Amino acid sequence: MSVIRALHRQLVTKERSAEEIAREYLERLAQLEPQLKSFITVTEELALQQAKAVDARIRAGEAIGPLAGIPLAVKDNLCTQGIRTTCASRMLEGFIPPYESTVTARLAAAGMVTVGKTNLDEFAMGSSTENSAFQRTANPWDLTRVPGGSSGGSAAAVAADQAVVALGSDTGGSIRQPAAFCGVVGLKPTYGLVSRYGLVAFASSLDQVGPFGRTVEDVALLLQGIAGHDPMDSTSLKVRIPDYSQALIPEIKGFKIGVIRDLLGEGCGEETRAAVQAAIQHLQELGAEILEIDCPSFRYGLATYYIIAPSEASANLARYDGVKYGLREPADSLLAMYGKTRAHGFGPEVKRRIMIGTYALSSGYYDAYYLKAQKVRTLIKQDFLKAFEKVDVLVSPTTPTPAFKLGEREDPLSMYLCDLMTIPVNLAGLPGLSLPCGFADGLPIGLQIVGNALQESKVLRVAYAYEQSTDWHKRRPPLGQPSVEEGQGSDPGQPQAKRRSGKRSKKSKS
Repeated sequence: MSVIRALHRQLVTKERSAEEIAREYLERLAQLEPQLKSFITVTEELALQQAKAVDARIRAGEAIGPLAGIPLAVKDNLCTQGIRTTCASRMLEGFIPPYESTVTARLAAAGMVTVGKTNLDEFAMGSSTENSAFQRTANPWDLTRVPGGSSGGSAAAVAADQAVVALGSDTGGSIRQPAAFCGVVGLKPTYGLVSRYGLVAFASSLDQVGPFGRTVEDVALLLQGIAGHDPMDSTSLKVRIPDYSQALIPEIKGFKIGVIRDLLGEGCGEETRAAVQAAIQHLQELGAEILEIDCPSFRYGLATYYIIAPSEASANLARYDGVKYGLREPADSLLAMYGKTRAHGFGPEVKRRIMIGTYALSSGYYDAYYLKAQKVRTLIKQDFLKAFEKVDVLVSPTTPTPAFKLGEREDPLSMYLCDLMTIPVNLAGLPGLSLPCGFADGLPIGLQIVGNALQESKVLRVAYAYEQSTDWHKRRPPLGQPSVEEGQGSDPGQPQAKRRSGKRSKKSKS
């Protein structure tokens, strides 16, 4: 069952108050933080204030929407007015935005309760959340493993019930990959469907904000709250937003599902391949027609991405010079101040990508690298368009392997390979969703479902049908919970931490 729906029912029947729910999640958050380190900033005071406002509306007899009173975690690269937004970087360690991102403003207006800002790879550059300047987040399924990245804090928080749902950003797989590693559902919407206003830019033509949840329905409800045109974002699409909950039908008979053959071959681990092939077989048993699809340009996706994304990053991060905001290192001259500020403010991975991007955009190399990468990007888009002439959605593994160990992939190239299967979706600007489809050695495996532009409803329908006919989504990590039989889920909407009426969790800041 949807956790959001379960909590909403408890609120409207006055079985529980929004404040009680908020306190329970804040207590569980504080209980698990020493082990997980999912959050950079915990916003206890704000959360209780928002929860009390929801309770006042209920007492006054007002109708509340499904998101009202629901605990939310926000990736710390989304600007929150009056609450520091660090991007997990020393460069913005003390930055307090004077404005609110569109997505967080919409969710606040819907009555959601923000419990904190989650950890990430610095400026969203990474695949493991090990590149944060402040802390390393652990995977709730195994504390020696990474939660994925760059939205690892958000994925871990949802998996461990530190929040009901969370927001992340996805530039090359940074929602879907950690969703797969942490055994939750994560959706990257069509580029332009969700406003990027207030999202600190990494690669502007690729970045997209999206939801995490424990179930497909939770993700659909959160997407409903953030999707829609925003005049503050020039790339925002002026399209009608459907009711995504109407797409949640456990019936896919007659659907044509394409299996991306190119993503099930070399580079895909045996256990992952077996779990995804079993999921494909299950979709066929549900009545879908399965077709194998070739997308030959996908093999160039990784190389293309790691030219385009660093090039855009080098331009976007030029603003962090110590003059306007953020870190400033004192020096004897302006140029020396620039150099010292950027040297001390940025971590190794951010510096690496800035240098790659600056090189690719430099005179004499622009045509050879950046322009050629943009041409290959067009070929990848064309491969998708050809595929969607034949099928409704495409499926593949979300990641080549389950979560790897902390510190295991120090070589940047081996880390970049983690995004092999998610990157083409960003290059084409399409919607993609990851949901659990199996386990290997106790670690979740993700199934990726990709749709054509603005076809989130089809993606959600296929995901929902699969989810409702399997029990992978019911399995919870053992961290901080009473042991349950494998395959049995905890009661939706009931945090497992012991209730301590009237006690508050402590604030934590890194």
